[in-house]
Amino acid sequence: MRRIAIISKPQKEELTTLLPELVLWLRARGFEPILDPVGGNYTREARIVPRPELPAEQPELVIVLGGDGTLLAASRVFAKTGTPILSVNLGSLGFLTEVRLEDLYSHLEGWCESCHTIEARTMVHSELWRDGRMHAEHEALNDVVISKGAIARMGDFRITVDGQLAAAFRADGVIVATPTGSTAYSLAADGPILVPAVDALIVTPVCPHQLTLRPIVVHGGTNIVVSVESIPDQTVLTIDGQEAIALRPEDEIRCRRSELTVKLVRLGPPDFFGVLRAKLKWGER
Repeated sequence: MRRIAIISKPQKEELTTLLPELVLWLRARGFEPILDPVGGNYTREARIVPRPELPAEQPELVIVLGGDGTLLAASRVFAKTGTPILSVNLGSLGFLTEVRLEDLYSHLEGWCESCHTIEARTMVHSELWRDGRMHAEHEALNDVVISKGAIARMGDFRITVDGQLAAAFRADGVIVATPTGSTAYSLAADGPILVPAVDALIVTPVCPHQLTLRPIVVHGGTNIVVSVESIPDQTVLTIDGQEAIALRPEDEIRCRRSELTVKLVRLGPPDFFGVLRAKLKWGER
């Protein structure tokens, strides 16, 4: 039987009625719904599989019920399989999860009838190098962030771009963002907004102690290395704001455009500027 995975956001009252209805709707159309453990708290009428094991079930579609954070988590789980994701907004901002709850079934009908398009979103690949070897690697849809901990003290960072020194500075941290992530943390740190289709990465210093240091946009094929020269205690590397690794002095974070993309299901052409106006009030007076 054709399978569809469902990933849900915790503690959402809407799921109490939505998930049982969705499971019945999918079964009536010949699909086997598979739930993550969060969804399993709301209904036992479908098989429950831990999130990391969902790709092995080879679903044809992933339905995300939640906010942007839930989509970010799902995108990393399914990045290597390229499974299309239909994201439904049950969160607050919903910048990435554009589908409204009341439009869920019309979008599913469109997907069933192949009346949809796929929008591919770039990811960033990061590697943490420590003591001359790779310590960890990750894929992120939004950003890779180096940020200080609880102590209000800046760190010293050095950035090279394709082997050339770009800047050495003191700051609270550094963000390496994709075009998708340009409207997230990087935007709050005065970074530029990029259209999702642009082949680029953004390097955004966080509160640099330097008047002339500004964010920079580089080609997507660029190799970016952020060297941690000195940092306060509890400085961490975070992936999409959800996974964290403690950093040490002399660590290197190597970033480049990922070979993987996140595939989002759309019923019509993407309206990026419409979303900017609706969600972030862009261009309004």
